[in-house]
Amino acid sequence: MAHWRLKLSLFINYFLFAMLLNSVGTVILQVQSTYQISESSAGILEAFKDLSIAIMSFVMASFISQLGYKKAMLLALALVAGASIAMPLMNTFWMTKLLFATVGISFALIKVSVYATIGLVTKDEGEHISFMNFIESFFMIGILLGNFIFSLFIDDTNPESSSWTQVYYWLAGLAIIAFLLLYTTTVSEATSSSGSQNEASSFGEMFRLAIVPVVLVFVASAFIYVLIEQSIMSWLPTFNNKVLHLPATLSVQMASILTASAALGRFLAGILLRKFPWLLVLTICIIASGSLVILALPLAQNLGNEAITGWGNAPLVAFVFPLIGFLIAPIYPAINSIILSTLPQKQHGLMSGLIVIFSALGGTTGSFITGHIFEAFGGQTAFYFSLIPMGILITLLFFFKRVQARYQSSPIDFGKSNSGH
Repeated sequence: MAHWRLKLSLFINYFLFAMLLNSVGTVILQVQSTYQISESSAGILEAFKDLSIAIMSFVMASFISQLGYKKAMLLALALVAGASIAMPLMNTFWMTKLLFATVGISFALIKVSVYATIGLVTKDEGEHISFMNFIESFFMIGILLGNFIFSLFIDDTNPESSSWTQVYYWLAGLAIIAFLLLYTTTVSEATSSSGSQNEASSFGEMFRLAIVPVVLVFVASAFIYVLIEQSIMSWLPTFNNKVLHLPATLSVQMASILTASAALGRFLAGILLRKFPWLLVLTICIIASGSLVILALPLAQNLGNEAITGWGNAPLVAFVFPLIGFLIAPIYPAINSIILSTLPQKQHGLMSGLIVIFSALGGTTGSFITGHIFEAFGGQTAFYFSLIPMGILITLLFFFKRVQARYQSSPIDFGKSNSGH
């Protein structure tokens, strides 16, 4: 199999969905003006995106190996192309909800397929964790470019304009190109489907996997991490606009600092995690993240009355706080790679489903809580909230390391456990 062609396809698929999924922060900001929506009402878009991811992942994780990873990704690209074309044509808040629901459903198919396919193109745990970080860094690059692309379609002179919806025509075109590339790419799924027929026959296999201690601690860690990430990422454009008083276009553009720093963080982590223990690296990341929150947010006070017109006179906090992306970004791909490398290949499809489900639930929870705190107490308080889950996450990672070592010394054989029934 030509691994380079399959890897390229995985990168492009992830790149496209990075722009679609993480446009939610920009869209949350824009719908408030275009459709006269409150902060808490706009925050529901995160739920449409993430809950559809969770539900679809639950439905598909047990059956996706029968459908085939390539077919699943092709179906996802076709769905999202159609929804993207419909968005500017309908131009309503309910269509925005439907768009994110479709993107969520499609991303569930993409992510489960991509995560399960990585095991087909890597040889060992070191290569697996490195490739996972590289593909996730490419995801962050997609978010970065997406912020700039969306900002080109925002009309600062007319906040109620729906011109920003025109960007979805371009994203539909990219989805079609991605579809054609994948369609002409060979994917050999024999290894990933080996022994999966029994797993695909019952949702019970997913539940049985979920209650294995190492998996249980992992999904709690993934849930908390994504809660932190989405509470910041989805609300940073609104924070820039309503707390720092940046114009809408500049608010979206400067949010790209978060994704650029996250991409760099994941890229460097792909190198560092080959040389240093993962627990040491991730612990340092979390402690540094909490320190940045405490040091940067006070800079958002007493900004003065000067009109902010561009990057040149933007406040310091608009540059400093988004650097948190560099510190937290390596955590997610690292723990995902660790759990997948710990489990046998035949369980990667089910495990990928669990990753997507609990990540989606974490994202919805984080954005929902942040939106309500933002509306009730303001943006600074909403971002200070992230310190609580950071403390929980660092504790969970220590437990994760302990139960992983225990599992590796005495792994659970699902095949044997089934044979007695």
